[in-house]
Amino acid sequence: MPAVLAAILAFILLALGILGGVAVSIVRLIKGPKGKQTAQADEDEARLIQDLHKGLTRMESRIDALETIMLERQGKEPRS
Repeated sequence: MPAVLAAILAFILLALGILGGVAVSIVRLIKGPKGKQTAQADEDEARLIQDLHKGLTRMESRIDALETIMLERQGKEPRS
C-alpha cells in the first residue's frame, strides 16, 4: 500500500512539474523575445517620441508667431 501511494504522489509531482514548465513556456512566448531586439526597439521608440516632441514644440512657437502677426494686423486695420 505505501508503495502505491508513493508512486501516485510521484506521478502527481511529475505532472505538476510538467504543467509548470508548460506554463512558463507559454508566458515566455507571450512576452516575446528579450535582449538586443527589445532594447533596440525601445531606443527607436524613445528617439521617435523625442523627434515628435521637438517638432510639436517648433510648431507651437510658429503658431504663437502667427497669432501675434494676426493680432497686430487686426489692430492696424481701420475700423468702420
